[in-house]
Amino acid sequence: MTKYKEKFEKMRIAGSLASKTLDMLIGYIKPGITTAKIDQLGFEFIKDNGGFSAPQFYRGFKKSLCTSLNHVVCHGIPSDRILEDGDIINIDVTAVVDGYHGDTSRMYAVGNPSVKSKNLIDVTYESMMKAIKILKPGIRLGDIGHEIQSYVEEKGYSVVKDFCGHGISNTFHETPNILHYGKKNTGLEIYPGMTFTIEPMINAGKYEVKILNDGWTAVTKDKSLSAQFEHTVGITENGYEIFTESVKGYNKPPYL
Repeated sequence: MTKYKEKFEKMRIAGSLASKTLDMLIGYIKPGITTAKIDQLGFEFIKDNGGFSAPQFYRGFKKSLCTSLNHVVCHGIPSDRILEDGDIINIDVTAVVDGYHGDTSRMYAVGNPSVKSKNLIDVTYESMMKAIKILKPGIRLGDIGHEIQSYVEEKGYSVVKDFCGHGISNTFHETPNILHYGKKNTGLEIYPGMTFTIEPMINAGKYEVKILNDGWTAVTKDKSLSAQFEHTVGITENGYEIFTESVKGYNKPPYL
């Protein structure tokens, strides 16, 4: 533990700020707000609490967080799009404090979402948590993907294969890639001190996605709904730590 104690302490601080940003936004996610306003609120909260937002200017991305609505899988760009009753939205935040990153995302339901939307959100959250709960030294990366894929497909949904989780610490994206599908007992063996994200993107329809002309926004090819949750985790001597857990216990909608 001593080898990576300092890293974990810094990851805790960054992860906590990212999580608190998502907690703060809960009160604003209602019909009538624009995704640009959500972006502004997130940017200001992170800045006011001693951090900065990693996505801003990352490879040309012009906003400080990602807002992915309905059939948008990930990397949705905040705009003048107004949230409407029944929408579902993923908000993805990465806060940087003292050089270390806390990366997390959550789904929010706007007004009164459909039962179909709620079920997709629930399955997506559970798939992430099932994968996190098996984490400990000695398991393999394929075990993480297998846990998510087998649960999601049994429920009649599909796992997006074009995007994955990633190593993270004082670099935003580093090795290894964390696939959300896979076979047991395959891939790299995980070890104490590793820090990475688990962030399954789950579609109500087929898994294929396409990228829009803006070069960022990924949508489902069949226009089916998509959902995502994300935590940043660290591997300890005998298990794991979640750096981006909500201190208020806001895990999945409904939050209030």
